[in-house]
Amino acid sequence: MNRPSVSAVAVPLLTCLATLGTLTVWTATGNAGTPARLSVAEGRVLVPSGPEATAAWFTIRNTGGADDVLTGVTGPAGHRAMLSRTVDIGRNARSMAMVRAATVPAGGALRMSPTALDVMISPPPRLAPGDRLTFTLHFRHSPPQTVRARAVRPGH
Repeated sequence: MNRPSVSAVAVPLLTCLATLGTLTVWTATGNAGTPARLSVAEGRVLVPSGPEATAAWFTIRNTGGADDVLTGVTGPAGHRAMLSRTVDIGRNARSMAMVRAATVPAGGALRMSPTALDVMISPPPRLAPGDRLTFTLHFRHSPPQTVRARAVRPGH
């Protein structure tokens, strides 16, 4: 019967121990993927220019070590709030497309704007510059965040 040599057993064993030790140190120093840590500053909402819809937008920061996903928005009572994105449809024309979710990257930010990803509010509430609306942003892994958006005129 052939017995494995000491080196045939020692090399895989030492490799496993070295890997386990490295992972233990990496985890102990806080590098093993901290959860998402989200914060949202006050947003903006456009003073409506028509009777159909208006847009709100926010910057969501993630100082954690894992991505999270914005999955929806609850707006003021009596108004639908939906994630939407402006898409080019050709010949300098644009259209709105509903969006199911948007990633908030680890160590980064999701920056919304009225010309890209935003929250479409329909029907638009009556707003004057400086008024504030309350929204609740919903995420896949983090608790909901209730934030305010200040009404501004287009271009501000």
